[in-house]
Amino acid sequence: MLGLPLAIWYLIFLLFFVAILFVGFKRPIYEVMALAFIFIVVITGRFDLFWSSLIYPSTSSLFYAIFAFMVVAVIFDETKVVERIINLMMAVVGRFRGGAGYVALLASTFMASLSGSGPGNVATTGVFTIPAMKRTGFSPALAATTEMSCSMLGNIIPPSGIVLLTYGILNELYPDSISSSSWMMAAYGVGLWFFLQRWLTLWLFCRYYKVQPVPVHERPKLGTSFQAGWPALILPLLIFLPLLIDAQMKEWLTARLGEDGAGAYSASVLMFTPGLAAAYALAISRKATGGLNWRKIHDMFRNTIDKVVPIGVTIYMAYAISQVFVGLEATNAIEKWFVSLGMPVWALIIVLPLFFMVLGMVLPGSSQIAILGGAMIAAFGTLGGDPVLLAALLPAMTGALEGMTPPLALGMYVAMGIAGSGFKETTKLTIVWVVCHVLLSMILLTGVLPIFGL
Repeated sequence: MLGLPLAIWYLIFLLFFVAILFVGFKRPIYEVMALAFIFIVVITGRFDLFWSSLIYPSTSSLFYAIFAFMVVAVIFDETKVVERIINLMMAVVGRFRGGAGYVALLASTFMASLSGSGPGNVATTGVFTIPAMKRTGFSPALAATTEMSCSMLGNIIPPSGIVLLTYGILNELYPDSISSSSWMMAAYGVGLWFFLQRWLTLWLFCRYYKVQPVPVHERPKLGTSFQAGWPALILPLLIFLPLLIDAQMKEWLTARLGEDGAGAYSASVLMFTPGLAAAYALAISRKATGGLNWRKIHDMFRNTIDKVVPIGVTIYMAYAISQVFVGLEATNAIEKWFVSLGMPVWALIIVLPLFFMVLGMVLPGSSQIAILGGAMIAAFGTLGGDPVLLAALLPAMTGALEGMTPPLALGMYVAMGIAGSGFKETTKLTIVWVVCHVLLSMILLTGVLPIFGL
């Protein structure tokens, strides 16, 4: 049909199905992805793939790591650890012009990287940061778009689930092309470039709009905030250091643990890190929570269900859908068709970020990667590009843009609701954030900027 392989038509039908349910009927994305899995099995007639594809995610250690980190994010929230970190950040940077915006950049990025939900993080962290920004001279639209862009940035920084999902797809196509810990370091490297872009954009906005520092009477005392918050600052290190050791200190690990021990450490580092962070958060929060016992801990975990399960189901079904396409050998068909277009690498560098930007209006980043990630990585490699580099940037081109691109920008709408900003002025500023993000994606795809870990 029209020269397109059947796999492409299946993909088009699936995208329309998801868009109709998600945008037209406004069904929750976890429900849409579950129905999309059934839909793709039915229209392809490959009922033999149903159970094997549905069960596959449960056999993946990456999925359990994703779920564990999402639970940790809720525990951080329940134990007020995040509140202490935000107060400390406010005390340190609140004295600078636009200080409340930098607090949003730091706090929202960190929390969204754990929750894996940019729009969801806008709703939770934004209720603190957006009013603080407005009180210091941010217009409602600038406060909304700053929080939106910072929260969506968290989607591309480990241990965000979309980063782990992309690694699983890359590893199936190019086994052992990069270790899991080196991949995580590369993801931090990519995230650092986009963090710097956000910081520079925010700095320019603050100068242009003459934003003021946080008033003295609203800034927490540095000494008091540090005394209460310094233990919470160790949490990022508990997550980052085990990964850094595995990625950069292989010889040191092997010398002390032996080859088998170092291999076991590498295989389990993503599994024990969230548990270690959760245990530490509970330990340092005993006084703040009035003491901890098994009943309180049980209630805390029970309260995570409605926050964690919807995202978990979304990622689980995205995995399952990707396995249906694997069974259909759709990745190979899409790759061959894409290669047949004969685009040079420089054209792909321009086209792919724009393509995913548009696709992000209707599809979550995890769905984009699950459905198209393998084909795009393989095609980019076949046409002369670095497939590992493209894979490292896929979360930035999908997950970070899914809630930002107007007119269908969920993260923007959530932030608008909190800030009370109008659609027109908010959209104008959002376009600035999106254009800067897309341009940086193109620059990084050229390889001219170094990325730590690659």
